[in-house]
Amino acid sequence: MAFDEAAAIDSFWAARARGVYFPPEWFDRLTLDQAYRIQLGLIARRCANGERHIGWKVGLTAKPIQQQFGFHEPVFGCILESQQSGHVFARDELINPGFENELCLRVNRDLAGDIDMAQARAAVDVVHPSLEIIETRGDLSAQIAVAMADNAQQKTIILGKPIALGDTRLEAVEATVQINGETVATGRGDAVLGHPLNSLIWLARKLPEFGRHIRAGDLIMSGSFTRQFPIAPGDRIRADFAGIEAVETSMRK
Repeated sequence: MAFDEAAAIDSFWAARARGVYFPPEWFDRLTLDQAYRIQLGLIARRCANGERHIGWKVGLTAKPIQQQFGFHEPVFGCILESQQSGHVFARDELINPGFENELCLRVNRDLAGDIDMAQARAAVDVVHPSLEIIETRGDLSAQIAVAMADNAQQKTIILGKPIALGDTRLEAVEATVQINGETVATGRGDAVLGHPLNSLIWLARKLPEFGRHIRAGDLIMSGSFTRQFPIAPGDRIRADFAGIEAVETSMRK
């Protein structure tokens, strides 16, 4: 049966209104291409209802997180909101939440198609230490395409103080991740596709397949340095990016 994009978007939208983010009737039925088209259709409806598309996430970029979810190529999702470092979430505000530690890149020009490392670097004006807050709204490992239709687990991003990119060697930046004062992971920027700017290069090439492009002013979450971690009530989370800044968030008990 031919894929009916409009009907699929309607179906996911109706399920979302019922609080069902991984509709079972779509299990094992979608290609990734179809899933991305559903994702973008749902985002368009959310923006029509008052939300704002402020950037993109590139996910599954580091080997530890690829191994964690059993999928070995990058993926994209849309960012609709951000919070500042220190934001405190209510206990029941999020659905099975987790976080990833990343560098968030703000671009200063439109990008589309094939670009090289020099062009990617020239397009980035500032870098934020950041945390991506995700929600496990279904089984990503078992239903990767449905997860992409549901916007790749994205909920919000936490942004620390930005620095000018300048000559910062993003691939050499070291991150230390703490939960409740205990170090749980360390990683380097080169865990992200060899260099965080490679996420920008990948995204610039990928989005035109779906009639989209990176826009001046977009925030690009470049990918986690380490695996993903869950968030429990009472958790205090901190990621220190050496030579950049730290970023923090927490959840009430």
